[in-house]
Amino acid sequence: MSKPIRLNSHGHRPFGIRDKLGYMFGDFGNDFTFILSTSILMKFYTDVMGVSAGIVGTIMMLARFVDAVTDVTMGRICDASKPTRSGKFKPWLLRMCLPVTIASFLMYAPGLALDTVASWSAGTRVAYLAFTYILWGSFCYTGINIPYGSMASAISADASDRSSLSTYRTIGGMLAGMFIGVGLPLVAFDQVATSTGETLDVINGRKVALAALAFSVFAIVCYLLAYKLITERVPYHGHEERKKTSVGQMLKNAVANRALISIIAASILMLLSQLTMQNMSAYIYPDYYGNAAGQSASSIAMLGGMLIAGAAAKPLTNRFGKAEVSAASCLFAAGVCVITWLLKPAQMWAFIGLQTLNWLGLGVFSMVNWALITDVIDYSEIKNGVREDGSVYALYSFARKLGQAVAAGLAGWLLEAIGYNSNAVEQGISQTQAVKDGIFNITTLVPALGFLLLGLVLIFWYPLHKKQVDANIRMLKEKHEK
Repeated sequence: MSKPIRLNSHGHRPFGIRDKLGYMFGDFGNDFTFILSTSILMKFYTDVMGVSAGIVGTIMMLARFVDAVTDVTMGRICDASKPTRSGKFKPWLLRMCLPVTIASFLMYAPGLALDTVASWSAGTRVAYLAFTYILWGSFCYTGINIPYGSMASAISADASDRSSLSTYRTIGGMLAGMFIGVGLPLVAFDQVATSTGETLDVINGRKVALAALAFSVFAIVCYLLAYKLITERVPYHGHEERKKTSVGQMLKNAVANRALISIIAASILMLLSQLTMQNMSAYIYPDYYGNAAGQSASSIAMLGGMLIAGAAAKPLTNRFGKAEVSAASCLFAAGVCVITWLLKPAQMWAFIGLQTLNWLGLGVFSMVNWALITDVIDYSEIKNGVREDGSVYALYSFARKLGQAVAAGLAGWLLEAIGYNSNAVEQGISQTQAVKDGIFNITTLVPALGFLLLGLVLIFWYPLHKKQVDANIRMLKEKHEK
């Protein structure tokens, strides 16, 4: 006979592997649409839809102004809502799993009707991109991601448990990245011969749309598993106090919160580095190295680097602190990027090997960054006397989207600046050597700068190093036990 499950004083199952796996599946579901957009959306709209890279990047940037309203609004909705039997944040997984996955598919749906799309004007194509991208990212993705991220502090109050949730969340994103990064390049590109006899790897819009549909279905399954496995068990404090806190006061508190502002800056820099590498992988392998399959190999190597980082993250951060270890790993990644730019390896496999070291360096911060935001939420409660999990996470989520937009916008503008020809496929020609060299420089130097600045922010600006975090946890434990 199996041993009976020992419930805690609130009648909940103790924190364990079910919660970790459930939280992993939540980010697995999120990243089936998020990583898909960062990996292929710009390439799809430049090479399939014929929209210039600069316009695509600008739309992604402008959408973040909408997020400034929707993210904060969703955070306030979460904070003001009353807990249900299944929890305060978890019900949103059921409410939003269909809208977010349908909206994601709509961004790529024109790939199924390219004959019809061929008759669209340039303005119609841009308008379609703007509408579907904002629908997905600013409304539907916000509606599920803000509650999901806020839920971490409701699953467990223990710092070690939260670090585990952060690690498993990152693993979920890595698994989605592996499915997309490995599988998509193998099915989404066709080899086409040019008039000069050169063979090009050309993106196939119909295959991208079918892949997006499949990933949407997978995302729904992951959200349902997350809902089934996760338990919210931390008592909810300060509901009435939170109602009295105005949006203006919340924003005033945020601006004065050094920990929140610095982690927002760190998040933007992390995504600038990470997403530039992901966005540019759709260009450097097919255009610079002439081998789209290299993107799949790079994704496998990325997974290896991140898994090593995941295994090392918890023991290192438990001993030295999350911020301290993250800063060191990001400075290491910056150094690898500079070395890659100096060496400019002619062999694709040498480049992939160096990129693996980049992902190893980034991996530690990626593994613990979600635990860092729970530290910030604790710090905010001590500083302001009110716990605003949803509102603080919403501001952090907005910063992440801003980082996503900056990376996409910057990549698009830099591709325009180096003269990238979005009509090269239609014309049956390859990019010029100058453009190829520019693609290599963007892929290496932009992440190098981002990693360097990220490490400096964590060292000199972010205040919640190990000693302070441990003290905050003790203080809140005493407060909640009264």
